Amino acid sequence: MNRKNTYLLLLWIILSPFGLFAQEYTRQDTLRGSITPERAWWDLVFYDLDIQVDPERRTIGGKNTIYYTVLEPRQVIQIDLQEPMQAQSFLQDGKKLTYRREGNVYFVRLDRKQQVGELNSIEVTYGGQPKTSTNPPWDGGITWSTDSKGNPFIANSNQGDGASLWWPCKDHMYDEPDSMQISVRVPKPLMNISNGRLRNTIEHADNTRTFQWYVDNPINNYGVNISIGDYAYFGEIYLGEKGPLTLDYYVLKENLETAKVHFRDAPKMMRAFEYWFGPYPFYEDGFKLIEVPYLGMEHQSAVTYGNKYQKGYLGSDFSKTGWGLTFDYIIIHEAGHEWFANNITYKDIADMWIHESFTTYSEGLFIDYHYGKQAGSDYIVGARQVIRNDKPIIGVYNLNQRGSGDMYFKGANILHTLRTWINDDEKWRQILRRMNREFYHTTTTTQEVEQFLTRQTGLPLGPFFDQYLRTADIPTLEWKEENGKFAYRWSQTVANFYMPVGITQNGETHVLHVLNTWQQTGQLDPREPFEIDRNVYIFEEKGN
Repeated sequence: MNRKNTYLLLLWIILSPFGLFAQEYTRQDTLRGSITPERAWWDLVFYDLDIQVDPERRTIGGKNTIYYTVLEPRQVIQIDLQEPMQAQSFLQDGKKLTYRREGNVYFVRLDRKQQVGELNSIEVTYGGQPKTSTNPPWDGGITWSTDSKGNPFIANSNQGDGASLWWPCKDHMYDEPDSMQISVRVPKPLMNISNGRLRNTIEHADNTRTFQWYVDNPINNYGVNISIGDYAYFGEIYLGEKGPLTLDYYVLKENLETAKVHFRDAPKMMRAFEYWFGPYPFYEDGFKLIEVPYLGMEHQSAVTYGNKYQKGYLGSDFSKTGWGLTFDYIIIHEAGHEWFANNITYKDIADMWIHESFTTYSEGLFIDYHYGKQAGSDYIVGARQVIRNDKPIIGVYNLNQRGSGDMYFKGANILHTLRTWINDDEKWRQILRRMNREFYHTTTTTQEVEQFLTRQTGLPLGPFFDQYLRTADIPTLEWKEENGKFAYRWSQTVANFYMPVGITQNGETHVLHVLNTWQQTGQLDPREPFEIDRNVYIFEEKGN
């Protein structure tokens, strides 16, 4: 297969899971994707996940104790656990509870009356063979693999499909526990690396040991991570905006020396992103890169890595400018999610663009910080070739349905366009930093992000977001000669769309304040060549 075909295949692999076709929705989609009455009445406080992983049988089993605060006095609680995994019992106050299973959902009836304001818990015992991922990380499940020596090499990846693929939880993004403990028992000599900090390692008589990790911050369900392998460890201390930060690295032993060189992108990432976005959001839990047997994911404080120690995306550059080969795509992109996905988290996956647009844009900002603004712009603009404009970036709400895969590079170009409109780089940097402060450790919506950006920029961004997020059409700058003057307007836009654009002719740049209606200017000669500011993501069309 030649390089061009390989590149196209990579694009298909990364974008195809988002789909191009209409989809029929089921009752299970509603139960998974909406805040049902059986979810709404209780607020997550803490998960205590205590499991054993058996690599030979490919099973996971144990218990999860869910601590919650009662918001309304209801008696039926929804716990999610996807088939073929099976819940074995539900306990409250040491007593077994009755339940009804509907597909991937358990409706559990609580015996004790739930009093508003109480802190209660329910213990779920479960087990089984979880779904095996056939195309990780886009197809959710567990990857059961081996290293070059035949040792088990195991990891989960389940964004979109849900954490309940392998453990029982409240599997909706709107509600996160304030903290969490993750205890995983594995056979020796394997290690399990999870989120947060290692509190304890417990040795057992049957040649297994339990790794007990504690997460000191709110965490989204899909960010909860198990990575199991015969790991080697190295690390360093990064002096960041909030003081010393541990950067810990877990890699297969055969890759240790390679990783010591290749992972130098991690502190480079931290410098760039703390500059643009503010302090790393999880100093208490540290930062980890963990080698896994698939491409990688943004698991909070435990970013997984499988880019085969190559620059770019498996050696390819989406922008075809060369700038994409100056960094390891997975290290930079997945770590960027610490700010946008793990710190600022969508409530509904329909708003997944909040994660992916800002994080893909962060790749350009990484280049901007280390190589200059021109280089960062080259990268973002160059990647437009992969944009399809197939359907809106925002998905369907309350059905666990994300929007177009264009949320990656089209989303990045939307933000790049907004930066160009603002035309004040320091103001833009402060907006990004303020955004991470105001939405710190929260779940949010597109509407809240739009309102924030409109307020911070002072610009009329309502039609701007309607155009770029809620339609698949790109604004087209239509122009023509009219009575010897340069006439122009926006077409293919929503009502009241407005955005300025710079046009350079004969070495002089003029900013046109373009509306949906025809306007004229004497500053430009329609008979002479001109250049439209490439940093604004639009199309151009000469009218009649």
